[in-house]
Amino acid sequence: MTDRAEREALVREHMESENRHAFDATLRTFATHPRYEIVAGGRVYDGPAEVAAYYRATRAAFPDQRNDLVSLRHADDAVVVEFDLHGTHLGELYGFPPTGRSFRCRMLALFLFEGRELVCERVYFDALTVLAQLGLAPALPD
Repeated sequence: MTDRAEREALVREHMESENRHAFDATLRTFATHPRYEIVAGGRVYDGPAEVAAYYRATRAAFPDQRNDLVSLRHADDAVVVEFDLHGTHLGELYGFPPTGRSFRCRMLALFLFEGRELVCERVYFDALTVLAQLGLAPALPD
């Protein structure tokens, strides 16, 4: 199997295990030191304990959270994934009380590799899109 095929299979397993909420499997897709960078909020989760806490907090807030793959592309040291993330706000997240409302937002993730090892997932999205759908911020006018 080529490096490209191995990386793609690893990213697909990462995303699918997140959808199953099988976070031990998700953590195993990383090399020895997982790292998430959520650019929109300026948050970094570095290491197994912090990444596991991120999974617990986000799934407590959005227990039905799922990602739907839109496209996947390869770069020299990354796999670039466009996806729709969606879920229902049923628990507190970063001080925001649950609204019971759902969101759907197009996102972009860079799965960064060192050789064949996944070392970081860096996620980009428009936080205002999510907050407005949840009723936590005004929607932008058309």
